[in-house]
Amino acid sequence: MSIIKLNNRAVKDVSAFGSITGLGSLTLIKKQTASSSATVSFVDGSSGVVLDNTYKEYIFYFLNLHTSASSTGFKFKPSINGGASYGVATTTTSFMAEQSESSNDPFLGYRTGNDHAQDTGSIFISENFGNDNDQSGSGIMRLFNPSDTTFVKHFLVEMHSSHSADYLDHCFVSGYINTTSAVNGIQFLFDSGNIDSGDILLFGLN
Repeated sequence: MSIIKLNNRAVKDVSAFGSITGLGSLTLIKKQTASSSATVSFVDGSSGVVLDNTYKEYIFYFLNLHTSASSTGFKFKPSINGGASYGVATTTTSFMAEQSESSNDPFLGYRTGNDHAQDTGSIFISENFGNDNDQSGSGIMRLFNPSDTTFVKHFLVEMHSSHSADYLDHCFVSGYINTTSAVNGIQFLFDSGNIDSGDILLFGLN
C-alpha cells in the first residue's frame, strides 16, 4: 500500500486515495443458547466449532447472561486436550468500575481478589451477577492465536453485569494462558448455580 501525501490543496481536490486492504472480517462460527446449563463449552471439532489455526483471533460475545444463583461470578476454563479436561495455568490482572442505582457509591480500582497467578482453576471474568428477573450480564472476550505452539495465549475481557445489590459492575480482565500447547477448548460457567439463559457467540477474525 502506498502512502498518500497531501499538499495544501483542499481534500475535495484530491482525485483518489490508496485503498487499505487486509483489515479482516468477523465470521460467526457458533452460537450457543444457555438453558439452565451448568456449563457452555466450545471445543474445536465438536458440534461445528472451529478453534484452531483457521483464525489468528477468536472473539466470544456474551449476550444477556442470567444466572440461577445470586451473587455469583462468571468464569472460564481453557483446555489443551479437546475438552477431555479443563484447567491450564493462567495469570491475569483485573480492575473494575462500579456504580449503584442510587448513585452514591462509585468505585474504580484494582481487584486483587479477582486476579490469578498460575491458577489452574476457573478464571474470573465478572463478579456478583444478580439473579433478579431483570438482571443480566453482557460482554466480550478476545482470545489471540490459541493454536500457536511457540508462545503463551493472551486474552482480553470486558464485561458488564447487574450486581445482586443493584450495582452496575464494569470489569476489565486481561491475562495469558501459560502454555505453548494449542488451546482448543474453552468452557464458561458461574461460580454457583447454572447459566439460566443467554447467548454465547463465537466469531473468528481473519
